Amino acid sequence: MAVSSQMLPVAGQQPWDFASAADGDAFAAGVARRLDQALAERRLWNIHGLIVLRDGKRVIERYFEGPDRARGVGDIGTVTFTAETPHDLRSCSKSIVALLYGIAHAQGKVPAPEAPLLAAFPEYADLASPERARLTVAHALTMTMGTDWDESSLPYSDPRNSEIAMDEAADRYRYILARPVVETPGAHWTYCGGATAVLARLIAKGSGQSLHDFARAHLFDPLGLGPTKWAAGADGEPFAASGARMTLRDFARIGALMLSGGRWDGRELIPADWIRRCTTPAVSADELRRYGYQWFLLDVAFGKPKGWAAGRLERMWMAQGEGGQRLYIIPALQLVIAVTAGNYERDDQSIPPTRILREIVLASVE
Repeated sequence: MAVSSQMLPVAGQQPWDFASAADGDAFAAGVARRLDQALAERRLWNIHGLIVLRDGKRVIERYFEGPDRARGVGDIGTVTFTAETPHDLRSCSKSIVALLYGIAHAQGKVPAPEAPLLAAFPEYADLASPERARLTVAHALTMTMGTDWDESSLPYSDPRNSEIAMDEAADRYRYILARPVVETPGAHWTYCGGATAVLARLIAKGSGQSLHDFARAHLFDPLGLGPTKWAAGADGEPFAASGARMTLRDFARIGALMLSGGRWDGRELIPADWIRRCTTPAVSADELRRYGYQWFLLDVAFGKPKGWAAGRLERMWMAQGEGGQRLYIIPALQLVIAVTAGNYERDDQSIPPTRILREIVLASVE
């Protein structure tokens, strides 16, 4: 795999300082050494890019070459990735939609989390039922709607997959809101791109802008991002849950913004309270992961074990996307790890980013 390293600019085109091994930074030296070793041993496959930031400094930035796909397009061949190459974020898009909803909520353009969900869609009043009347916006934010939705047991190549069925429906929002309520809303977490889609639709309805236009005006442009895209279906509606596309550097900036509590260049882009809501566990997703507002939350153990216990345990926020896209944020370490990859529809796709997190980055923390 071809490799390149470049400086990471931030708002105002000022580069992040580079924490280099040559300057005696043991963490940077450890990350670089372990990454090179993992690549040499082929313990990582089809990784497209990696950026690690710590304490406001760039620890490492690497790009590689490999096959890739684009949402709504399909295979785009082998790509030599650079700092300027856009990349699908896939389901990391969900976490960005949650941030956008918080911005729109602060502007008074969308219903509060406690508001009834179906009431925000009067155009679908015929779907009203006692069961659906219990649904709130918060249930969509936390993916606890309790509706009949299967996006996990079927591959995305299967038309029975609920997200694919949603994309192919004559009216995707009617499809989502018409799903039968099969369990108590708020009781359990079910992975649901439809929940993200209705949040994005509320942003568009309230702002009078497309999801991408709203994102550019109120988040991406103020954050200083370069060119971005949000893929859409044949109906012109965005793939809200999986269509965001941007460079790895800009992906990393999202993480830096989260670490700063929603502030950038002295300006509040996202209310700090909304960041807190996104990163407060609302429901268990599985044995390890919790879920806030469209963000995964978990504790990571690292460091030299102390008896039977881990040396250190810290809370991590995570955006996760199909193919191996990851944004890991560990506030206690002031650490951001952004990964892009091309391991779409592979059973082992989670292994490379997990190894980067645990065996390369956290293993280098002293």
